[in-house]
Amino acid sequence: MHRKFLVFAGLALLVAGQPLLAETYQVDKAHTNVGFRVAHMVIAKTTGSFNDFDASFDFDPNDASMFSLTATIRADSIDTNNRQRDNHLRSPDFFDVANHATITFQSTGLSMMGDDYVVTGDLTIRGETRAIELPLSITGPVEIRGNKVIGVSGRTTIDRHDFGVSWSRSLDNGGLVVADEVEIEIDAEFMSQG
Repeated sequence: MHRKFLVFAGLALLVAGQPLLAETYQVDKAHTNVGFRVAHMVIAKTTGSFNDFDASFDFDPNDASMFSLTATIRADSIDTNNRQRDNHLRSPDFFDVANHATITFQSTGLSMMGDDYVVTGDLTIRGETRAIELPLSITGPVEIRGNKVIGVSGRTTIDRHDFGVSWSRSLDNGGLVVADEVEIEIDAEFMSQG
């Protein structure tokens, strides 16, 4: 209970419109990873990340309905450490970045799950929007050079077919070159803007 109170108290400065009680936090891109992993040929997992993104969130400790998290990712910034694969992922077979330049997330709610949180929201990929749940753990805040910093870690799994990302090929053993389920991994630092 004491930890929950500290987290709520630490986030107390997050909602615009209440300057004495609220504060907005902006993602620190230099200390953030927006990554994913997906099974490849049933034998291993390929990992990757997006290098160009922006995110911010607001929070009122007295009213969870005031929580708001907004994130935008440039789909063409995908990076799996393989140029040929990255270009294929940018193509119409996958993200179709020429027609769908961004991936977006807009929260619709916040709830507690033990000592952590679950953010619900709308994820849009390739123009397809689906409601998802993103369990989050939040640490901090800590003060660094006069700025308050909060750490956020989130993990969830989506079915890429829900977003029109359906390319794959069958293997001789019946498996798929690219699995349907994609694990999303976010490790971020957010800095106060007050």
